[in-house]
Amino acid sequence: MVTQSKTSTARIADNKKAAFNYFFEEKYEAGMVLQGWEVKAIREGKVQLTDGYVVIRDGELYLIGCQINPLKTASTHVNPDSVRTRKLLMHKDEIRRLIGKVEQKGYTLVPLNLHWKTGRVKCEIALARGKAEHDKRDTIKDREGKREVERALKSRHR
Repeated sequence: MVTQSKTSTARIADNKKAAFNYFFEEKYEAGMVLQGWEVKAIREGKVQLTDGYVVIRDGELYLIGCQINPLKTASTHVNPDSVRTRKLLMHKDEIRRLIGKVEQKGYTLVPLNLHWKTGRVKCEIALARGKAEHDKRDTIKDREGKREVERALKSRHR
């Protein structure tokens, strides 16, 4: 169980594929509408954000594809759906600004991570542009270059 103070933020889950597939323009924090069993499962770390994405319907944001696996001890009267669509909470003016930008060519909303903030689950989302294949290759090349440098430095210190 994760314990934390009222002001700290603790990471729950990260979407590592997002940084590989997208360039981030702006980042936002949104609250989430969750059921009780989902909060308990999130506390136990039973969440996966990798295939998630954000859509705008009727002026509201929804997180689709985020998988929260129910605990074995889930209540008998609750029928848990692990991949249900979850509503994200933001101010209307922020949502209107996002709608204007998403309607531009090539922009999408991507969930980056889930974290705790003052006892509530928050979702960090980003306004993002998709990377082309050559950009992804550049990302891989940079990552491998950094790894080589770290290996060289580590072997020098031994």
